[in-house]
Amino acid sequence: MNKDELKGKIEKAKGYVKEEVGEAIGDRELEERGREQRNLGKAQEKFGEVRRKVGEAVKEAGEKISGE
Repeated sequence: MNKDELKGKIEKAKGYVKEEVGEAIGDRELEERGREQRNLGKAQEKFGEVRRKVGEAVKEAGEKISGE
């Protein structure tokens, strides 16, 4: 897990909490902000995942080229 994946997971969690609190107290604006934050967190987490996989593929290719 890299920094982007971790930050994404944290943003998703914070968004979820805001969404649930907004729903519980009837604050639709807070609920929507939470949903947006959760979706941004998902995107950041996915970006981190792709970034990690690309890095792993590059490392693996480099090892194959160098014969390690």
